[in-house]
Amino acid sequence: MADEALSAGATARRLGVAVTTLRTWHQRYGLGPSQHVPGHHRRYTPADLVRLDIMRRLTAGGVSPAEAARWARQAPDTVPDGTTTRARSGVRDGGGTAVPVGRAGPAARGLARAAMRLDAAAISETITRAIATDGVVRTWDLLLRPVLVGIGERHAATAALIEVEHLLSRCVSAALAAVVAGPPVPTGPPRILLSCADEEQHSLPLEALAAALAEAGVNHRMLGARMPVTALLDAVGRTGPAAVVLWSHSRFTADAAQLTALLTAPRRPLLVLAGGPGWQADTLPAGVIRPVDLTEALSLAVAVRDSLDQATAS
Repeated sequence: MADEALSAGATARRLGVAVTTLRTWHQRYGLGPSQHVPGHHRRYTPADLVRLDIMRRLTAGGVSPAEAARWARQAPDTVPDGTTTRARSGVRDGGGTAVPVGRAGPAARGLARAAMRLDAAAISETITRAIATDGVVRTWDLLLRPVLVGIGERHAATAALIEVEHLLSRCVSAALAAVVAGPPVPTGPPRILLSCADEEQHSLPLEALAAALAEAGVNHRMLGARMPVTALLDAVGRTGPAAVVLWSHSRFTADAAQLTALLTAPRRPLLVLAGGPGWQADTLPAGVIRPVDLTEALSLAVAVRDSLDQATAS
């Protein structure tokens, strides 16, 4: 970490805790920011972060907050469990228990640490703050997806972290649902219909697209996981969407017959999108588009919305 002092928000992201937790540690245990510039808020120095990291790790290990604060204020080179702190210019990343997040930034590392501690409050605060600052697409690409992939990689290697993945997924889903429940989009039939393939249970990326559509003011309907093709066709027939996004996370659920059924439906949508890594480009029926990421899927959906609006206006 650089030697510059950090705000409370930046410190919370770096440590993977909630800002309210920092305030509590400050007010109750004296572990507050030590740099003071007249006319500005106090800021946390690298030495402050070392103390806070000791506090975080000890409390996560079951030490009482008061006892953990006593050790943290002393800022020893080692703590009671024998763990050695990093140099005062940095913060421990978690060693062998850290979730790999590739080149993602400090916020992703903080979110991963919060997930490993099963700290739902810190997870939710981090996600909500990121969406408010950066929007849904950037939050998904730069924060959520790297952490979810990292946890998946750890699970594949160790068969562990199921509880971590479940809690993080629940918090992500709740944060995305809050975006969808925000300011209402134009009323009327849905422009976009979102559905998982039959037997597909991984719906988080589709929920991210739903939130991004809501953020862009695009009217949509989210049908969710494990949608039988007959039910999907019934929904298409009743709502007449301009585009349908069918999500498949696994090859086992990527049955191209589902896409063919959409293309031959009596009320065929203008656009059929095959979303997710389950679909293979060489198996897609002619006329189906496979967006490469959330940004492209959103762009296609917005383009369909805009072209229909222009046609209606003329």
